[in-house]
Parts: sequence; C-alpha cells; structure tokens
Amino acid sequence: MGIPAPAGGEAGQGGTGRAGAGLAASDDAVLTALYRQYRGPLLLFVTRLTAGDRQHAEDIVQETMVRAWREARRLDPSGPSLMPWLATVARRIVIDEHRRKSTRPPEIGDAEVVDRAPAAADETEHLLRKMLVTEALQALSVAHREVLNETILRDHTVNEAAESLGIPVGTVKSRVYYALKALRVALTERGVSA
Repeated sequence: MGIPAPAGGEAGQGGTGRAGAGLAASDDAVLTALYRQYRGPLLLFVTRLTAGDRQHAEDIVQETMVRAWREARRLDPSGPSLMPWLATVARRIVIDEHRRKSTRPPEIGDAEVVDRAPAAADETEHLLRKMLVTEALQALSVAHREVLNETILRDHTVNEAAESLGIPVGTVKSRVYYALKALRVALTERGVSA
C-alpha cells in the first residue's frame, strides 16, 4: 500500500509539507485512479457507518478522498489494496464528527421555539381558567362553597358530605344542585363557557 494507517483522525498532518503547493500531474493521476477504484466500496462502507444517510456518507467519502490527495505522493496504487487505509480514514472522520456533536449542546432552531409556543399558550389558558373558577367559587355563598368542596373537590359521596357537614342528605343534594347552577352563572359572567 505504501502508507501507514493515519494517527489521530487526520491523515496528512505533518509529513508531506504540501499544504498550499501545486498539484503534480502524478498526484492527479493517482487520485483519479483512487477515486474510480474505491469510491463505490467506500461509499457502501460509510453508508453503513452513517446509519443509511447517503448524503452524509458521500460527504465523508469526499473528505476521505481529500485526505488521500494530501498523501498522494506517499500512496502506491500498484501495491496492495488501499481500501483498509481509506476505510480507517473514513471511520475516524465519522468518529470525530460524532464526538464533536456529542460534546456540543444541542442547537435549538426557530422551528422548535415555534413548536413550543402553543404549549406555553395552553398553560396560560389553563391557569387563567383556574383563576376564573376560583374567583367564581368565591362569589358563591359559604354553604354552597362548603357543599361543592366536600362533594367535588374532596370527592365524597352525598352521604359522606352530609355526615362531614352535619346536615341531612336531602339538604346536601339540594345545595349541590343550586350551587352548581349558581357557579354556572358566575362563570358565564366571567366569560367562561362550559
């Protein structure tokens, strides 16, 4: 093959001194041959590494070929297969990208903020409705508030409410009926519909 496996994820760093130098004709020929021979198998390999994301895989193949171009003078296309070296470079690019993404906090785009806005509006609506119901309950008589508190808020039966309030069961039933009727009127006055 003619080139060792890359160290530290960056092939071509330190060694050739070609940064900014012109591309020699032999380098161009090596790279063209390399691309034609290994693009297909490398793309299949990288597509598996990127969980089927072909566009991302093609970007990684391109980056791998750029790194191979940087090492073109050291590559020997007549030697053994360069596929292991190319696969190692591509795999390290994928690993480096994954590490880079996992160390950064997730970005929040405008779409997510817009998606969250209705949820906040729903909470505001719920809080407003709760305040109006509390206000409407305060408008009721003490007897009506007590009976609604026992039967609805504490979820007691009519018999349990009667025992707790010390009044007859019939009185509890009657007060619940009139308390709910008065509560509907008080809520309607405050613009809350049932």
